[in-house]
Amino acid sequence: MTVTDGRSPAGGGQERVTLDRAELARLRRAADEAARADREKSVKIDALGARNVRLAELLKDSRDQLEALKGEVERLGTPPSTYGIVLAEPTGPETAEVQAAGRRMRLTLAPGVDPATLSPGMTVRLNEAMTVVETCPEQPVTGVTAILRDVLADGERARVVLGNDEEHIVHLAAALRGGRTADAPAPVRPGDAVLVDPKAAVAFEVVPKAEVDELLLEEVPTVDYSDIGGLGPQIEQIRDAIELPFVHHELYREFHLAPPKGVLLYGPPGCGKTLIAKAVAHSLARAAAESRGEDVSDGRYPNSYFLSIKGPELLNKYVGETERHIRSIFERAREKATEGNPVIVFFDEMDSIFRTRGSGVSSDMETTIVPQLLAEIDGVEDLRNVIVIGASNREDMIDPAILRPGRLDLKIRIDRPDRDAAADILTKYVTPDLRFDPEEIGVASPVDHSTELIERIVDRLYTRDESTTYVHLVFASGRRAALHLADLTSGAMLRNIVDRAKKLAIKDIVHGTGRGLTTDDFLDAVDAEFAENTDLPNTSNPQEWARLTGVRGERVVEVVVPHREENA
Repeated sequence: MTVTDGRSPAGGGQERVTLDRAELARLRRAADEAARADREKSVKIDALGARNVRLAELLKDSRDQLEALKGEVERLGTPPSTYGIVLAEPTGPETAEVQAAGRRMRLTLAPGVDPATLSPGMTVRLNEAMTVVETCPEQPVTGVTAILRDVLADGERARVVLGNDEEHIVHLAAALRGGRTADAPAPVRPGDAVLVDPKAAVAFEVVPKAEVDELLLEEVPTVDYSDIGGLGPQIEQIRDAIELPFVHHELYREFHLAPPKGVLLYGPPGCGKTLIAKAVAHSLARAAAESRGEDVSDGRYPNSYFLSIKGPELLNKYVGETERHIRSIFERAREKATEGNPVIVFFDEMDSIFRTRGSGVSSDMETTIVPQLLAEIDGVEDLRNVIVIGASNREDMIDPAILRPGRLDLKIRIDRPDRDAAADILTKYVTPDLRFDPEEIGVASPVDHSTELIERIVDRLYTRDESTTYVHLVFASGRRAALHLADLTSGAMLRNIVDRAKKLAIKDIVHGTGRGLTTDDFLDAVDAEFAENTDLPNTSNPQEWARLTGVRGERVVEVVVPHREENA
């Protein structure tokens, strides 16, 4: 080692060591600062990276929102679509006849529309260029109801009558086109109500006539002649008049004998007039089914019809509406009968709508209603399968023109039952399968016991003494006569007596005081029925009440209830 500047070597080394340490500390500080700076830069880089990711996501969301807003703006800016109705089968692959906006136009079909799918009456959607872009399988469900008059010769158009009685020619939708054949009946017939678009002049479908349908009951009743008691002669008479001409029409044709057009069933209320009409419909339907070789074991006869008319509901306050309903009813009957099916048109309470012309007090509606019925009855002369049956308990109020031969040819009185008829009626309700009191039956069979009960009931009903006197009648000649309970008995009353007895027996069983029907239940029911009707006689108009009750002969001027007479 060389010593310079006269300094000792040992002193210089210490200074160098000191300098090296300072330099090392500085370098360490610089390295720490550089490492810290690197860490800070790394943190900043990570933060910037995360920020960039958030910005990218935000940018993507903003782009998606812009696309959605752009699509919404485009959707809101789409021109409105127009709907039209196809009028005819397309004649080419590119165009079709369409009614739209009140104009008939030949429009171009979009590439996605198949001409084979277009049919008259179909709804199609049009764009702003009036191009057919879509077919709509649903037909219009709203419009104007019109009555079909007839179908024109081309089979594609029809004449209809709107509510203002104006005739219009309209196109028929595809579902309504087609003629009547043996296998396929016509989809639409004269008299049908159809849904029409008056602007497009197209009829789409047949709509039910609610105003007529609510007056009709087309189902064949299930009542059989065996369900009716006490009316054997009347049943035989009406079967000879109605069923024989239908079942043996060849014999009638051979003898040049025309079957009756109608039957009038008249008599006091509750004696079975409506029941007989239903049994006639059931029997005639069964005979028709058997003549066609159909199976009748299930008791259903789908090709026979019983049109039960609710007489008073035919009346309408508007002029001409009642007559129109009558025409609609007979149109329905003709429609059903043209297929060879038996049709019975049953007018219940016939006197309420077809009373003698000129007899109205505050209205003269019968002057037009009666002629309408006469015209319809005379119009069914060629339809041997249509039978008109009327029921009334005031036959004297029905217009004589309806009752003359050639219209309602047969008049059958359904009178009140006598003892034998009442017993026969009771056998339909007091049957051996009922629950009788075992103590009262004893060793007797249920058949013998029910027969004995019926005899007791009939004896009580047909006893003529003061206890069963209903009213005293005073006639115009001064003669007096008493009406007893037996004179007012009807099939409806007999059934009500049996129902009362059953209710009494049920109450006794519920209270634990009885075990079944007893003779006392039936006799008490007879007394209760008599007591309930004691105050019902109409003493203010004796002649009308007597006629309604079934009293015939001399004019009744006074009706006296026994207990009122005694109190007087």
